[in-house]
Amino acid sequence: MNVNDDNIRTQMRKGILELCVLLTLSHGRAYPSDILRNLRQAGLSVVEGTLYTLLNRLRRDGHLDYEWEESTMGPPRKYYTLSESGQRLLEALMAEWKLISDAISNFI
Repeated sequence: MNVNDDNIRTQMRKGILELCVLLTLSHGRAYPSDILRNLRQAGLSVVEGTLYTLLNRLRRDGHLDYEWEESTMGPPRKYYTLSESGQRLLEALMAEWKLISDAISNFI
């Protein structure tokens, strides 16, 4: 694999990261470290800073809500959930993913 292959892989992963984060949150509220763990278990290489940037953008755009919860092991924790707008975005991204996936399957 050459450098261009690595760049292509990175760009493709960034393109689906938002979808995967929304899918994770569609199962219920989650703490960022839980989201990171799920992404990494699925084989996506994601750094913490990238996730926090995405979460903040999605929240600012109205797609996520959050709530603070006291922790017995340190400072309060921020848990994220999908808003109604986030659910609509997820549905739109899933529909687009299906179209793209079906199109690629036709070539394989």
